[in-house]
Formats: sequence, structure tokens, C-alpha cells
Amino acid sequence: MMNLSRSVALISLFLLPLLTFSFSVDNPTDRRVLVLLDDLSLKSSHSIFFSTLKSRGFDLDFKLAEDSKLALQRYGQYVYDGLIIFAPSTERFGGSLDSKSIADFVDSGRDLILSADTSASDLIRGIALECGVDFDEDSSAMVIDHSSFSVSDVDGDHTLIAADGLVKSHAILGKTKIEAPVLFRGVAHSLNPTNNLVLKVLSASPSAYSANPSSKLSSPPQLTGSAISLVSVMQARNNARVVISGSLQLFSDRLFRSGVQKAGSPNKYEKSGNQQFVTELSKWVFHERGHLKAGSLVHHRVGETDEPAIYRIKDDLEFSVEILEWSGKSWEPYVADDVQVQFYMMSPYVLKTLSTDKKGLYHTSFKVPDVYGVFQFKVEYEKLGYTTLSLSKQIPVRPYRHNEYERFIPTAYPYYGACFTTMAGFFVFSFVYLYHK
Repeated sequence: MMNLSRSVALISLFLLPLLTFSFSVDNPTDRRVLVLLDDLSLKSSHSIFFSTLKSRGFDLDFKLAEDSKLALQRYGQYVYDGLIIFAPSTERFGGSLDSKSIADFVDSGRDLILSADTSASDLIRGIALECGVDFDEDSSAMVIDHSSFSVSDVDGDHTLIAADGLVKSHAILGKTKIEAPVLFRGVAHSLNPTNNLVLKVLSASPSAYSANPSSKLSSPPQLTGSAISLVSVMQARNNARVVISGSLQLFSDRLFRSGVQKAGSPNKYEKSGNQQFVTELSKWVFHERGHLKAGSLVHHRVGETDEPAIYRIKDDLEFSVEILEWSGKSWEPYVADDVQVQFYMMSPYVLKTLSTDKKGLYHTSFKVPDVYGVFQFKVEYEKLGYTTLSLSKQIPVRPYRHNEYERFIPTAYPYYGACFTTMAGFFVFSFVYLYHK
């Protein structure tokens, strides 16, 4: 019994530091990241990318993808907050790790970066497919573009793409524009049209196509033009984030340092846009940007401060909610002009855009509709690149009591007049009938 108590104490002491820095609502940035490699040499060939993560406070745990001790959980708790898979050729993960456990990892609200190349195994393709991304079925195919290739590949097979089809979102790629094209050499993928959670962040040009660069085309390629996605992202309904890239070289030091000039363009850049693109994208996927949280919904009658238990029809009320954005280090006011509130019962009876004081507080006022029942204040906010907010608070609305109506209702004056006119007419008729001969 004594040995058991000591074991539990030792386990608690071991897990306490891990749980202290785990993903939380108050500090949403991922801190503990498992990096799976199919070759440890990737630590040096992709060192700049890993160094930028470490400089931002991430604790990277490098392991071979076939390590027999791989596990995402320990004693029922997730040991990692994020997962990077740079092992495209791995046919089977070691330990207890498999595609289902990775899907469960994302379902728990944690984040994933997955990179593939021409050696992508069925395992990697299956994980991508779960996220709404379908790699080209031809394992020998690569993205080829005879118009938007890098001039350094002028005598080659034009598989080194100088891509500039970036998504227009400050939340995903930051406010600083990526001037230089992004160098890409890898495989194409398409998005599942029925999955509205997945999005292209780096698209191929209309002249691109997916085929085997070492053989002649015998039939039209299946993936062409803007249907090809080079890098895609997905934000799940639980706000977990996933980045899927068709190129492992995209993250490499060599392409980070390479100069770039797009074919047909006079602009020449000493450094490609890869490092800026990957860095900004990693900030998004690990919740250093675009992560929102909202305080409780506050409402009360105009002129009061206490929240009532029930409203009466036609009451004037005030509504407010505080929305903050995580900057990577602290919570800062979120400023936007498209946040709305619904006063909802089966359908919205009131829909109003909230005003903001630029300090994170959103507010409005409106009159309770002339309908009684059980209503809800609802704030449902979805914006490209930002976490989804869905808040609601229920409140009943009652009709007027019998003693709350006006003594004389102006709209009823015609009826009052008709009543007294009838009485006067009956009096005149009676008088004439009784006394007229």
C-alpha cells in the first residue's frame, strides 16, 4: 500500500509540470508539440522552421514516426497540444499511434500540421482525407506549371512552382503582405466540395496541372488549374486547426534561403516568401492569432443595471458582450463592425449589428417585440480565419398583465364613440316613442 502511494505521488509530480503549461481557455497557444519525422536528418534540413517555433516558446519533442513508444496520451491525459507530421513515407506509426488516434487528437481540440510529397503513403493520404483533402491518386504525379515556375528551373521539368495565389486573410497570414512568391515542389490535392470547413491558403495558377513529369501525357490530367490546392487549412467545429501541405520541401532551409523570380516577371527577390508564409501560417494553426473568446452576455432594461428574470413585451432593453482576441502573449480587444445579436424564438425576431467602443465591448439596445414566449439572445460569429463564437442565453417574455394596460386606449376611441352614440340614440328613440302622439 505504501509503495502504491509513492507511485501515485511520483506520477503526479511528473505530470504536474506538463499539465501546468497545457492548452487552456485562458492561454490558448499550443506549447507542447510532438514532431514526427521519417528521418532525423530533417531536424537539420528544416532547422529554421523548428527554430522559429522554439523562439516563440514551443517545446518540440522530436521522434521517429516508427518509434515503438509513441503515444499522444498518458494516464488518460494528452501529453501534447500540437502535432507535426513530417513523415510522408511512413506506412505505419509506432506505439499506440494510428490514424484514428490522430483524428481523436484533433477532435479533442488540438492542432495538426501534416506535410506530404511524392512518397506519401496510404496512411498519410488517409489522414488528409479525414480532413477533407484528397491527394492526387497517381503517386508519381507532381504539380507542373509551364507559366508560373521559378526561373531557376527554366531548363528543368517546371515542377519548382513560384506560387502567389495566397488567401486574402489577415487572420491566417498576418497583416504584413508576402511580397515574394512561395516556392513549392510537391504533390497536388483537391478539396472535398461537401466539406465547408477546409480552405485553400496557397493555390496553383490556372496553367498548372498534376502529372508525372518524367513521362508524356497519355490522357488529360485529372487535377488542373485553380482546382489544385498546394497548401490547405481546416478549422473544425471545435476550433481545432489543421494545415495540410503537398510539399515537405516548402518548410526546408534550402527553399527558405533561395532567391526567386517568377517566369515572365521582371521582379527578382533575394529570398523566397516561404519563411514568412510558413511562419505566419504556423502562428495561425497554433492559435497565436485569430483566436477569440467572449464574456457572458449581459442584458437589462434601459435605466437599470440588474438582469431581470423575465421581460415584458415592448420593454426597452440594452445588450452587451465583451470579445477579446489572443495576440500570442495576452488578450487584446477585438475590433470589428460585423458582430450581430439575434433575439430568437424559432426564428430571429430582432437582428441587430452591435456597436463597439474599440475596447472589446459590443453593445446595442432595442425594443422587445410584441410577441410573448421563451426567447434567446444569440451571438453566432463566424469569420474567415477566426475561431467561431456561439453564445446564447434564454429569457422568457410575458404579455401585459390586466392592470398594466392604459386606462383608455387611443386606438379604441372610435369604439367608445360608437358605444355612447348607441346609448344616445336609444334614449332619443325611447323619448320619441313614449311621448310622441
